[in-house]
Amino acid sequence: MHIVDRRLNPGGKSLVNRQRFLRRARAAVQQAVRQSIKDRSIKEIDREGQISIPRDSIHEPTLHRTSHGGNRERVLPGNRDYLEGDRIPRPSGQSGGGSSAGTGDGEDDFRFVLTREEFLELFLDDLELPDLAKRKLKGEASSTPRRAGYTTVGSPSNLSVPRTMQKAMSRRLALRRPGRADLERIEEEIAQVEAHQPAQDGDAERLEQLREEHQRLLRRRALIAYIDPVDLRYRRFEATPRPIAQAVMFCLMDVSGSMSAHMKDLAKRFFALLHLFLTRSYEYVEVVFIHHTDHAAEVDEQTFFHSTVSGGTVVSSALEEMLAVVSARYPPDDWNIYVAQASDGDNINNDNPKTARLMREDILPISQYVAYIEVGAEERPVDDGGKSSLWSAYEELQATSRHFAMRKVHHRTEIYPVLRELFQRRSADERDRAKGRS
Repeated sequence: MHIVDRRLNPGGKSLVNRQRFLRRARAAVQQAVRQSIKDRSIKEIDREGQISIPRDSIHEPTLHRTSHGGNRERVLPGNRDYLEGDRIPRPSGQSGGGSSAGTGDGEDDFRFVLTREEFLELFLDDLELPDLAKRKLKGEASSTPRRAGYTTVGSPSNLSVPRTMQKAMSRRLALRRPGRADLERIEEEIAQVEAHQPAQDGDAERLEQLREEHQRLLRRRALIAYIDPVDLRYRRFEATPRPIAQAVMFCLMDVSGSMSAHMKDLAKRFFALLHLFLTRSYEYVEVVFIHHTDHAAEVDEQTFFHSTVSGGTVVSSALEEMLAVVSARYPPDDWNIYVAQASDGDNINNDNPKTARLMREDILPISQYVAYIEVGAEERPVDDGGKSSLWSAYEELQATSRHFAMRKVHHRTEIYPVLRELFQRRSADERDRAKGRS
């Protein structure tokens, strides 16, 4: 038997070999994907693109003859300089990819193009929403097929052979369908009667009766089929409602005048990656965008990422707007609520106590997880020891709640590591230990 795979491969390349390569060089490709994010604009974050990885990372170990040892004999065609027995100096080792001048051949980094699906799969690997625990029955698209007995109609793939054979046997027994043993018994009697030498009285009449009985059994076997369409039984499935996890992510961004263009770019990049992760990884996750100056408003995605509004800073207005949206649309008993907040930490002093109180008393009790990202100037190191007024107000919450996390970001290269640290998939043991600390 010959099997020919005629499926089209992307770009004329071998799909199987491409998938094998991505599995083998997964770590190097993932690192290259994450590095490429910092050089992309927000609109291009989820697009396909070209990446490069060190060629050394894709080399496979092989056995080969080394030029640094051993003895060998070679015939070099066209040789005009050496005779048999002359000693030939070993060639000097060459290397590539270096920065110093020299002679010899080298090898550049290996460059190739990832599709959008491959790019997102590698980029979003091992991320998840923590504590996605609240589940409820939802209406549409929330059912799963479950076995529900048998039916007389269905697709061939659902045919139940054991149940069909059972029904066929029951029907044959009820209708007294002659079996092979009945025919063989009649045929044996016919043979015995025909074998009488000389013929006995009544053999002709008996032979006629046996032959009529044999024909009757054959007709009855033909009328009563071994398997009839009425015997067919198909496995039946019913759509059963199943509990699903519904989640909502609130994205709160400070767009006040104290946020420089660099800070806003960092915040938008963080939220763009977060939005991409949520929409790509979860079917039942809603995202609510709220930006604020001295007042807050719920906005759509386009306005959130591209609005040029600016003004003063009152952080508590964003928390109040979020609570209003929760009260109107997202009952905490039914929804897993997550919060991601980005700000430069600058807030009017008399608003910090109110902000901390709202977070501690109203938001943390109903939230599965809250992440606060503080963006800073590019020339300022993350670990400079300085604390903003909002950071100081939130520090106590971080110390007392496992559902609250704080991180600082000053450069584009720090965005993905922070996102991964906040939403990295944890093992069951790690989740149990975290629950024990709460």
